[in-house]
Amino acid sequence: MRLIFWTSLGVLLHTYLAYPLLLAAIGCVKQLKSDLGFGFNRRTRRTGNDETARPLVSIVFAAHDEEAVIARKMSNCGSLSYPPDALEVLVGCDGCTDATASYARASALPNVTVYEFADRAGKPAVLNNLVPLARGEVVVFCDANTEIEPGAIQTLVRHFRNPDVGCVCGELRLRANGDSRSCEPLYWRYETLLKFLESRSNMLIGANGALFAIRRSLFVPVPADGIVEDLLIALNVRAGGHRIVYEPDAVAWEEVAPSASDEFTRRVRIGAGNFSALRHTWRLLSPHAGLIALAYWSHKIFRWFAPIALIAMQISALALARDPLYGGAAACCGVLLLLAWQGHRLAVRGQHWAPAAVAYYFVAMNAALFLGLIAFLRGTQSIVWARTPRVLLPPSDAPVAVAGPPAIGRRSDAAFTQGVPIESAEVS
Repeated sequence: MRLIFWTSLGVLLHTYLAYPLLLAAIGCVKQLKSDLGFGFNRRTRRTGNDETARPLVSIVFAAHDEEAVIARKMSNCGSLSYPPDALEVLVGCDGCTDATASYARASALPNVTVYEFADRAGKPAVLNNLVPLARGEVVVFCDANTEIEPGAIQTLVRHFRNPDVGCVCGELRLRANGDSRSCEPLYWRYETLLKFLESRSNMLIGANGALFAIRRSLFVPVPADGIVEDLLIALNVRAGGHRIVYEPDAVAWEEVAPSASDEFTRRVRIGAGNFSALRHTWRLLSPHAGLIALAYWSHKIFRWFAPIALIAMQISALALARDPLYGGAAACCGVLLLLAWQGHRLAVRGQHWAPAAVAYYFVAMNAALFLGLIAFLRGTQSIVWARTPRVLLPPSDAPVAVAGPPAIGRRSDAAFTQGVPIESAEVS
């Protein structure tokens, strides 16, 4: 029981505390080396914002029944500062039963292609079909409800002047829904810090599906069970020996989930997808992968199994409760649960108290991961995503059906590329 307790505590302390501190230390060493190199040899690794570097870019995203936001999304694509003649947009309507495709066509933007898939097969299948159709040297992935800031595309693509860079991850910022309060911005700030530190040390292994870009030549079809397609796409790039860079100035915006239950459901699905991704990326956990393995174990694996560690630690602490040390640990876990329950009650009433809200978010996040593990083991998690309710409405004068400009294509067949898993992991 003592071994179980200290092992579980060690896993939790490592993933939430020790790993960020280790990243900071590694980053300081690398920064010092870079500074010395610049001071003595005038070598710099900075990436300038070369406005002449404008490769053809393809924005690709999947949409299912997004008529509430698609008009605003297309308007956002039209407002990007990237040259229109070097930008194309591919929209994959995945079994839509509403006017999503019609609203997308109504935008009449140049170089926009709307593909309609009659049978819903999920986001991975849509992306597997769209990316081979893209003409861009760089493919930018985003979501239908993501608003991209005007200069974000140029900021992303400038990194691809470095041939070692295969993927660039932008920054997702969250805005509140009306007067609702959420702890997710605090969580995002923590995750943003980790991404920054990992990128600085060439240890970044994932991307956020709201906004990231890859070289089209490096795209590997997402496996049929690839629920977390952004993680799998990025890990395939990393497995091929290319860098993943975090670019905080490439900003995209999304609204937080309208309710805690919607957010919880989304995290259960992501949790199941994380465990499913292990079947295709386990080779990156080998010590031969170097710092990439350290990042994968510390930031992903230990985090995914944190719910198991929490349960094991509490059970072992209760079994050893006669010892004041373990009894105190069990009491701390009890206080955490009481705070989380209070945070839930306050959230239901639309109230907020920071300590209870943080505890509630932490417990809910780990509970979702635990249920995601169960869903993965039972094979009950569907590849098809259930979007959260949207608060935005389409323009009242938007037409129900528009023929669209000649550049728009249609497709209604149900044949989807299923994708293949990673077969090797040669990591530089």
